[in-house]
Amino acid sequence: MSPGYNHADVTRQLLADQSIKVDKTRRRGRAAGLNPSGRYEIQSRHGFDDGWETLEQLEPFKTDVQVERARSVITRNTSPDIPFDRSINPYRGCEHGCIYCFARPSHAHVGLSSGLDFESKLFAKPDAARLLKRELAKDNYIPKSIAIGTNTDPYQPIERKMRIMRQILEVLAEAKHPIGIVTKSALVLRDIDILSQMAQDGLVKVALSITTIDRKLARAMEPRASTPTKRLEALDTLKKAGIPTSIMIAPVIPGLTDFEIERILDSAHSVGVEQASYILLRLPREVSPLFRDWLLRHYPDRYRHVMSLIRSMRGGKDYDAEFGSRMHGSGPYAWQIKRRFEMTCKRLGLSKRISTPRTDLFTAPEGENTQLKLF
Repeated sequence: MSPGYNHADVTRQLLADQSIKVDKTRRRGRAAGLNPSGRYEIQSRHGFDDGWETLEQLEPFKTDVQVERARSVITRNTSPDIPFDRSINPYRGCEHGCIYCFARPSHAHVGLSSGLDFESKLFAKPDAARLLKRELAKDNYIPKSIAIGTNTDPYQPIERKMRIMRQILEVLAEAKHPIGIVTKSALVLRDIDILSQMAQDGLVKVALSITTIDRKLARAMEPRASTPTKRLEALDTLKKAGIPTSIMIAPVIPGLTDFEIERILDSAHSVGVEQASYILLRLPREVSPLFRDWLLRHYPDRYRHVMSLIRSMRGGKDYDAEFGSRMHGSGPYAWQIKRRFEMTCKRLGLSKRISTPRTDLFTAPEGENTQLKLF
C-alpha cells in the first residue's frame, strides 16, 4: 500500500483477502483479526497453505518488546483542534489492543503492520526520563502542560515491568512541570504518591477513557485494557487523593456504544468526576478495514447500520480528517450526540472546559553540562 492509496478500495481489498486473516487460535486475547503488511513496504506478506498442512503449527502472537533509542522525547504538534502543543509517548504500539485505536497506522513507519503487529510488537524508550530532563534543562525551554497517553497508553501492561512512565513522572515532579495524563488502565494508581504530590501544587490532571460499561463488549474491543469497573474505581481513588480527574468517552461508536453516553457520565459523576469530554470514532487509513473486520466478526447484524451512521457523520466516507470536525463529526446524528452529551453534562454539573495545570512553579533541572558552566 502506498501513501496515496485509495481508502475505500484498500478497505475492500483487505476485507476480501483471506491470506492476511489470522486464525483465532493464534490471536487469542487480541482484538485485530488481520495483519496486513505496512503500507510503505515494497513486498507484502500473505499466509497460504502450500500443501504441507503446516498453518496450524504457526505460533500464537506473543508480546515482543524492543528498545527504541530516541534522540528526543517531547513531540510537538500544531493541530488547531488539540488543546496541547507537546506530548510524550514512552511506548510505540500498545498491548491494550483497542481495535479502534487511531494510532495503529503509525506502526507502518517502522515497517510493521497496523493490525496484530501493533498489539504485539512494541517499542519502549528506556532513556525517556534522561532525555526529558535534558530537554527541560535547555535555556530556551518554555513550560507548558505535557500530554501523555494521547497516542499510545503509558500505563499499558509492559509498564508494570519497565516503569518508564514512573521515571518520567519523577522528573516532572522534581521540576514542578505541569502534565495531563490519559489512560485506560488502573495501573495509574501505582503512581498515586507522585500524582497526589503534584496535585497539591496544581500541576496534574488525570483522565480515564471509557468507551463502554458493557464488560463483554469491552473485552472484545479493548482486550487488555482494565475493565470499565476498574477504571471507574481508579477515578474514585484518584479523586479521594485530591487529584483532579475527568472522564473521556473515547471513542463514541454510533450504533454500538452511543446509547451509553448518559450511563457513562452518570457513573463518572457518582465517583466525583467534575470534567468530561468525548471523541467520535475515527477510522483513518488502516484502522477502517481492521474495525470493519472486527465488527463483522463480533456484531455482523449491526455492521451495515453502524457503518452507515459513521459515514453519515463523515461526509459519506469512513473518515474525514478535516480540522474542526474530525473529533466530533458533522451532520444530524453527530449533532444529536453532541446535544445529548451537553445536556447530560449540564444536568450533572460536569464541566466541558479543559482546565490547564499551572506553569509558574517550573524550575529547570540541572543539565548534563552544568558543571562545565563553573569554569
